[in-house]
Amino acid sequence: MHTEDSPEEPAEHARFGRYLVELEQVADRDEVELVGRDLADPDQVMAQAAVVRHVDRRAAELRPEAAWQEWAGAMARVVDGRPFLVRRLEEWSLYRSVVLRLPWHRDDLLAASDRLQLRTAAGSNPEALAVLAAHGRTKRIRSTARAGLARLDPA
Repeated sequence: MHTEDSPEEPAEHARFGRYLVELEQVADRDEVELVGRDLADPDQVMAQAAVVRHVDRRAAELRPEAAWQEWAGAMARVVDGRPFLVRRLEEWSLYRSVVLRLPWHRDDLLAASDRLQLRTAAGSNPEALAVLAAHGRTKRIRSTARAGLARLDPA
């Protein structure tokens, strides 16, 4: 049993830390293989937590890049069958579309997680802000979106 006085951390904590470091340092050409290997870990909660951090970091880096489609497609294949990771990747795709003013659907934004709605409400896409100001899931999301609209049109 692990106690605070024990010099060893639980094995899954050590693996989680190692996965985070490896995922942060992985070369693009080896990324999919490493994510797949991490997701083969028997502790799925821990493995998916490491991978979601990686997806969040990489998606934020690649969002404006042309490499997005290739990366998102490869990640979609490797996370297939893991609903939380699939949804996170889909939401990053939606967020990217909203931010870059690519085509997106109002219903997709309204069905998105609070996390994505709030992130979008803090942005500057007037169409998305109007949707969220009127129909965002929480009071905080609606308020943030209204403040964003006021920022865009201070008159």
